Amino acid sequence: MSKPFIIMCAPNGARRSRDDHARLPITAAELADCAGDILDAGASIIHVHVRDDAGAHSLDVDRYRNAIGAIRGRVNRDLVIQVTTEACGRYSAPEQMQLVRELRPEAVSVALRELCPDETAESEAAAFYHWMVDNEVMPQHILYSGVDVKRFETLRRKGVIPGPKPFVLFVLGRYAENLTGDVTELSSFIEAAGDDSIWAVCCFGPTEHDAVVAAAGSGGHARVGFENNMALPGGRAAGGNDDLVRLATQAGVNAGRSPANANDVRALFA
Repeated sequence: MSKPFIIMCAPNGARRSRDDHARLPITAAELADCAGDILDAGASIIHVHVRDDAGAHSLDVDRYRNAIGAIRGRVNRDLVIQVTTEACGRYSAPEQMQLVRELRPEAVSVALRELCPDETAESEAAAFYHWMVDNEVMPQHILYSGVDVKRFETLRRKGVIPGPKPFVLFVLGRYAENLTGDVTELSSFIEAAGDDSIWAVCCFGPTEHDAVVAAAGSGGHARVGFENNMALPGGRAAGGNDDLVRLATQAGVNAGRSPANANDVRALFA
């Protein structure tokens, strides 16, 4: 088979609740149970959001530590744990960066538009991006359009974003706009990316699996899960996040790619 297929799972997100799905994991214990399920289904990375007492999106360090501890207790180091820095209209860039500096997670997702929205933010963002390299925090850069990707590559050339083999996530669709992802847009992301970029795709709504199949066949990787989609192909509700991971695993196998494990991911981005 060709290079292993990284399957990430984003099981909860910042906005959904159990009104959306009874098996949406919210508590640390529920995230740990979900981690075990998605590991068995073929995932190598879990993308984690935590909530406050009212169920709202949180970047609280202690809540993250609690969730990470529960997940590690269930799966040890068999999954890479990636925390989010998503602003969700609540957090500033300095607060997002402070979370990462205090928590020092193994991996983190960072949105270029949020942490470095314009030239005035480049100096502070550069210091943070370089800090992550120095402290062995694995970033994944969230990019929402081909224009975003071009700007990302410009910042790499300027030295704002350091290092070879950046891990980037191409986002198709928008949650806030209730917009289903258009898989035909994926090519514009790929064309704008650097030759050494390692990319994954996530896609909002019922076209998620089409995006996974496209990524598996194009040398990319994929993120699935209830944050972006809760339906199986054909429209029936997924029973759990593991159902979506299992579909992604099969898409990789169909493309001649075995699912990556956590140590494959760590070796790739070492």
